[in-house]
Order: sequence, then structure tokens, then C-alpha cells
Amino acid sequence: MAWSTRELAELAGTTLKTVRHYHSVGLLPEPERRMNGYKQYGAAHLLRLLRIRRLVDLGIPLARIGDMIDDPSSGTDALRALDDELGVQIARLQRVRDEVASIVEHGAPADLPEGFSEVASQMSAADRALMLVYSRIYDDEGMQRMREMIGELGRTPLDEELEALPEDADEATRQALAERFAPYLAEIRARWSWVTDPMGHGSRSPAEMQATVVRTMLELYSVAQLDVMARADAILGAQQERQGDEPA
Repeated sequence: MAWSTRELAELAGTTLKTVRHYHSVGLLPEPERRMNGYKQYGAAHLLRLLRIRRLVDLGIPLARIGDMIDDPSSGTDALRALDDELGVQIARLQRVRDEVASIVEHGAPADLPEGFSEVASQMSAADRALMLVYSRIYDDEGMQRMREMIGELGRTPLDEELEALPEDADEATRQALAERFAPYLAEIRARWSWVTDPMGHGSRSPAEMQATVVRTMLELYSVAQLDVMARADAILGAQQERQGDEPA
């Protein structure tokens, strides 16, 4: 009994286009033709096509399939390589699945860097956006330290006040907030000294990292918020200078 190309494809659970492709790459031999010019496939073609489909389903590259069918013992290395690749894919998918579960559990935005869903509620929208940029310029250890710091700090009234600061806040309001913010900033630097030299955890050059952070912050935070941060930093700098001038 002989089958047409369409019948062969249906039996093998594939398509005419796929059968023709296997012919074109030399995986499936061309059958003899009937008097009317139509191809006629036999059981050997069906079995080979089924073997091809089985190996394709396993993920074996087409370039290796011909050798594996002709010499089954030659496929051991290909199968081992495939197993290693599948192990990597499974591990990645499990990480993604765990991350999705964490995002759902904490109601966090899905575009946060990996691992930050647990601390999402402790950050403003601008802070969350900044973390996303950080994930492209800091190494894994740097991002882990950033995540741990945010988790331990929590969200304070000062964070709320800075976030709610009007863009047209007057001089006195900015200075008062900066003076309250300076001790908070000093505590952060004391507990997490690495924040004063984050370049040590950079995945880019120091100049590129600094330019990226500055440009991002200029667009994420208002002029008033940036001014308060700069004033708080200046207050700490002045305090350190005074301490340095004091006699031992």
C-alpha cells in the first residue's frame, strides 16, 4: 500500500510543508512516483518520518537527526547536551515561576527587578523606576545589597514627606525637610557604608554609571525633591568638615 504526501503527513501528525522541508534538507528520501507523477510513500518513509518527528519533539537539532536515525548509538552526546540545556531551561523557568508567585502575593508591579516584589510597597514610583535602571548598571551582589537595605529601612514618614513635596515648595520648606533628612541619610551611610561607593558593585564603567544615575534621577524626581537631597548631602558634608577641623 502506498500513501500520498498528504496522507503521509496526516499519519505522522505533521504538515505537507514540513514533509517537503525534510525532503529539501535531505532528512527524508524522495519516494518513487506513480505513472501519473504523484509521489508514493511506503512504510519505510512513514517510519523514518515518525522517527524524525520524535527526535524533533525531544529538541534534537535537525542537523543531528539524520546521523542519529542512521546510527542510534551516535546520539548519546547530543542527548547529553540536550539534557544539560533542558536543565538550564527548567531552572530558569522555576525562577520565573517563583518570581511570578511573589509578584502576585505582594501585589507588586511586574516590571520590578528580580527579587524586589517583596519590598515594592516600601518604594515610591520613582524609586521603583530607579531600581529598574540600577539593575542594568549594578552587579547581582549590588542589587542584592540594595534589596536588603530597602527591606530593613522600610518606609518612613520622611520618605512620604519627600514624595509629597510640591514642586513649588518654598526655600524654608525645602531647608527644613533637608535638615530632617540629613540624619536619616547619615544613618543609611553608617549602616550601609557601600552606598558611598556603589561603583564597587558596578557592571559598567564608573563614568557611565554616574551619568546614567544622574540623568535618570533628573527625570524621575522633581526639582524640589532633588534640591532637598542635595541640601541634605551638603549638610552632612559640612558636619564632616567641622568634625575634621576639631582638635584631637
